[in-house]
Amino acid sequence: MQPTPNMFDQTALHLHRARTVSSDPSVWFLHDMAIAEVSERLKDVNRTFTDPVIVGWKAEYWADKLNIDARCIPDTDILDLPEGKADLIIHALCLHTANDPVGQLIQMRRGLRPDGLMIAALFAGETLQELRAAFTEGEACNEGGISPRVAPMAEIRALGGLLQRAGLALPVADTLRIDTSYKSPLHLMRELRAMGETNNMSERRKTGLRRATLTATLDSYQKNNSQDGNRIAATFELAFLTGWHPSDNQQKPLRPGSGQISLADALNPNK
Repeated sequence: MQPTPNMFDQTALHLHRARTVSSDPSVWFLHDMAIAEVSERLKDVNRTFTDPVIVGWKAEYWADKLNIDARCIPDTDILDLPEGKADLIIHALCLHTANDPVGQLIQMRRGLRPDGLMIAALFAGETLQELRAAFTEGEACNEGGISPRVAPMAEIRALGGLLQRAGLALPVADTLRIDTSYKSPLHLMRELRAMGETNNMSERRKTGLRRATLTATLDSYQKNNSQDGNRIAATFELAFLTGWHPSDNQQKPLRPGSGQISLADALNPNK
């Protein structure tokens, strides 16, 4: 049996990340928004973490913004996580490029001590749906077929299933939709390049983008997503996955039928 090919070309991914040097801090606004959301979740937990780890190619950036003295490791296939040592692991906006996201979650669970917390941020859902549709139309008109240009994004229900498959306790998955605008589709593409989020799919077309295809793609994007003020819309959706290493002292859901008061009595206090 032939092995299943990886969805993402890790060599291309590292090359794209390596060329992201930018003096403009606004390029990282999506990371900043994800960091702000993770910060709020940590405040809600109201716990002091003594052995945190941040996973990702921008891990040091996240640690600085979160003001956490964390061990920072890259998002390699095999994570540098000793078993049962960390009490907090944050996967910093790169799980969407993992060839084995469940494997990453399992490794993080194993890296946590009992009752340790895992939070993963990633792109999901409707992220770049406009660009995906525009490329589909542009290639269909000029290439005699389509190729993967924008990675498929997982839906929230599927992401919740990943947490359960990884064996994490008290799993929660939620999303934040971010509606942005750009001067043009080219400005969006340039910013994606600056963020290291350009196409790194293994099955991508390896030849250069033909001028006719690019023109048709830009025209399609502009036609279908124009806004007032001569700007175009672009959607991003951030997903946040939260789970805990199982522990005997965690809250447990009540066993069915174990309630001490009936629903009828609760709704009729004068009975």
